[in-house]
Parts: sequence; C-alpha cells; structure tokens
Amino acid sequence: MLPRELIDLMRDLNVFPVVVGTVDSDGNIHMTFVTWVHPVDERTLRVAVSSNSATANNIRDNGKLAVHVFAPDKSLTCYGDAKEIVEKIEEVPFPVSVFELSIERVDNTLFPGSTITGVIPFAHTGNVYKMVELDKKVLDAMKG
Repeated sequence: MLPRELIDLMRDLNVFPVVVGTVDSDGNIHMTFVTWVHPVDERTLRVAVSSNSATANNIRDNGKLAVHVFAPDKSLTCYGDAKEIVEKIEEVPFPVSVFELSIERVDNTLFPGSTITGVIPFAHTGNVYKMVELDKKVLDAMKG
C-alpha cells in the first residue's frame, strides 16, 4: 500500500513527477517520465499520458504497469494491472488518456544506508501559463 504521507504529498503538489514502466507485446520494457499522476487511495493510482504513446498502447495491450515514486525518504515502485478509464480527456486539445493502476505490490527500492532528500526537481519550460492550465484540466479529469 502507499503510505498516507506520500498520498498527501502527491495531492498537495498536484503535478508530481514519477517514472512509469510498461512492457510491449515482444517483452521489451518501456520507461517514461510522467507528471500527471493522482493517488486515488492507498491501492490505486491514476496516470495520464498521450493517447497514442507507447506507454498507452502497452497498457492497453497487456495491462501491466509499474510506477516508480521518489519522495523524501522514499523510493517506491508500485506494480499491478492497469486499465484505461478515460479514452480522451475532452477539455484537452490533443489526445490524453487516463489509466488506473490497481496496486498489487509496493517495493521499497532504497538500498541500505541511503535516502531520498526530496521529490524530483521539475519545472515547466516554454509557456508556463498554458502548461499550468493544461495540468489543471488533466488533473481535474483524473480526479473524476
């Protein structure tokens, strides 16, 4: 299960960078950096990605998803099955899909004698106003 303090942090920060892993039909691993993630509860995460991305296609093909979360004192990987719950967020001008991960296992991936001192540093570049507006639309859709 996800720790309560991590859920609260992810909700407080809204845009929370994570690394997402999927597997294609040939067994090839695909990793990507995602900032649209929302914890529904201790056993459920939602992620939004471009609808035509390898990540989206891999999840649709086999449902396997891993989400790696870095936070103060935590490096956790959540594994489980995911399903598409929103094919396209209508308010977004390009195709973005929402997937829901049912967490089956959470592994602590810190090695002994180490810690994480914060979340992944992240900042929008380019038109920050448009990106913040886009983030709000996607996060509102994810929260349902």
